[in-house]
Amino acid sequence: MNTGEDTQGLRKIIDLTRFISIFILSIHFYLVCYQAFEHWGWTAAFTNRMIGNIAKTGLFSGLLKPKLAALLFLSISLLGAKGKKDEHIQRSGMVAYLLCGLLVYFISLLVLYLPGSYSMVAILYMALTGIGYLLILTGGTRLSRLINVNLGKDIFNSENETFPQEERLLENECSINLPARYKLKGKVRNSWINVINPFRGLLIAGTPGSGKSYFVIRHIIDQHIKKEFTMFLYDFKYDDLTKIAYNKLLQYKANYKIAPSFYIINFDDLNRTHRCNPLDPAGMDDITDATEASRTIMMGLNREWIKKQGDFFVESPINFLTAIIWYLRKYEGGKYCTLPHVIELMQVHYDHLFAILELQEEIQVLINPFISAYHNNAKAQLEGQIASAKIGLARLASPQLYYVLSGNDFTLDVNNPDEPKIICVGNNPQKLQTYGAVLSLYISRMIKLVNRKGQQKSSLIFDEFPTIYFNNMDSVIATARSNEVATTLAVQDFSQLKKDYGTEQADVITGIVGNVISGQVTGDTAKKLSETFGKIMQDRTSLSINSSDTSTSKSTQLDYAIPAAKIAALSSGEFVGIVADDPKQKISLKMFHSEIQNDHVAIKKEEENYVPIPVIANVTEQDVIENYKKIKMEVANLVNAELGKLKPEIKPLEKKKRQVIKKTLRQSVLPTKRNRENNKSNDPEKAVSM
Repeated sequence: MNTGEDTQGLRKIIDLTRFISIFILSIHFYLVCYQAFEHWGWTAAFTNRMIGNIAKTGLFSGLLKPKLAALLFLSISLLGAKGKKDEHIQRSGMVAYLLCGLLVYFISLLVLYLPGSYSMVAILYMALTGIGYLLILTGGTRLSRLINVNLGKDIFNSENETFPQEERLLENECSINLPARYKLKGKVRNSWINVINPFRGLLIAGTPGSGKSYFVIRHIIDQHIKKEFTMFLYDFKYDDLTKIAYNKLLQYKANYKIAPSFYIINFDDLNRTHRCNPLDPAGMDDITDATEASRTIMMGLNREWIKKQGDFFVESPINFLTAIIWYLRKYEGGKYCTLPHVIELMQVHYDHLFAILELQEEIQVLINPFISAYHNNAKAQLEGQIASAKIGLARLASPQLYYVLSGNDFTLDVNNPDEPKIICVGNNPQKLQTYGAVLSLYISRMIKLVNRKGQQKSSLIFDEFPTIYFNNMDSVIATARSNEVATTLAVQDFSQLKKDYGTEQADVITGIVGNVISGQVTGDTAKKLSETFGKIMQDRTSLSINSSDTSTSKSTQLDYAIPAAKIAALSSGEFVGIVADDPKQKISLKMFHSEIQNDHVAIKKEEENYVPIPVIANVTEQDVIENYKKIKMEVANLVNAELGKLKPEIKPLEKKKRQVIKKTLRQSVLPTKRNRENNKSNDPEKAVSM
């Protein structure tokens, strides 16, 4: 009890023990230096008799016992000493006082063996012992002034923010398991990041260089191919991930019941790419499929439209493109239903285009507003509705893109159990605006075919997901779980996702995924993750110093397990996150903050032995140009053939429309000199040469 009476009592006990220590030392001096005291005349019969009786106790037999007894009582007195606390006091000074004091205190015994007079030896012995005693006393009292609570030991609170993590390897036929290490109260322990249910979605975040691909994505590719997954891989920086997927397929091909075929879509190296038509008529059952494809293309070409969906000048070009796609889908069973044919047909003059589009009843509702604007001479409005679609799609009018998009080497049903596939589509960061829209269309069509019942388990991996556009990705994550579709999205930052997809859709995507693995991120992303991970119980110590005493207070309180500042300072290969479990495999420790362990030597050796991606076909520039001309010619023949069918239908049409059709027929079927000149200017060979 820290009351006045207790303090006074403690002080009396300290004084008593220190007095006993000095008393024992004094009697020791009297007995050892008796001849000197006798010479000085400081002895008396009564004193001799009293000290002699005390000496009979045996405490003073020998030279060492009394000195140790005096030191013992001095130490007891120092235990209760309370000096004024000093935060600047140094331990080294106290240790120096104590060591020097003990050395002098005990080495003074050697003085007794020196030759000389009794008086000189006695004075020297008592002086050295006294100095040693005082040094010990000084060091001991300074010790009581030392602050025992070292609050600056863990200035970043790293030890206090550690928590237990999953150390068991929980593996199943679909899991992703990453070996890791973490710290717990100053000790480094081995752990596992167990994504035992990847079908609930996996979001990987991290700034460039944080290690998303090297530490996480490469292991997902490896383990999923090893476990017989089919795969669709979006490789932003082709061919970094494609090379891994190809070599892993070669390594684990024997694991599959039916070995999957490997396909690549790559617009830069036509010798190492397959050809695939994303508008394959076999996968377009009704006009809503055309609408979805049209929206994906236009949003991919004009990313700012994502935030303006529903606007008149956004929906109009989408409807117009939908009409073109569905017209080609219905024309002769989809003979020309490819994106290059769509682009070329859109460039046809309005007189010709509207005349042939009206022949298809299912799209008349879509094209009526455009035809009305054209007949009413509202050309400014018409151009505003259509020009944005034509200008955007004109960026895709290149011979290389036409070559890849017009072929049909494979279909996009990745997880077809009879024809399993691993498809890698490659982008180029320098041509992002052009390639991104086309790849978005591939992804949109692929997901519709993949997200069906009764298919083989599949893994969809999107590196740098914000660089492509896919509408309703949240619904895919929510519904594809039951169809065994594992979706992995890699982003640099949540703000990047908001910029490209809009705040609402970005929030839904980041909120619906069950598994999150994040490297170094900053700002709002780090703050949101910290709040997601929640709080843990942490120790708190506070120290109060006054003139006579110190007060230490210890408590526990809930605080963020992984603060935002800690997430912003993660090293490469260090990740935080949370995983989702499964009813059959429960995980109590879902949260982690650890460093993923890669065998760098083994990975380097493996990469050195990678088989390069093989040449698929020797494509010459002449092949590409001929395909380009062929598509243009097919569209021209289609227009002329369809316009020829309109001749018997002229009479029933109203006067104004009849005039338009007459003019159209005159320009296409019976070309005038002026039309021939225009046709020459539109000659495909001339266009290519330009």
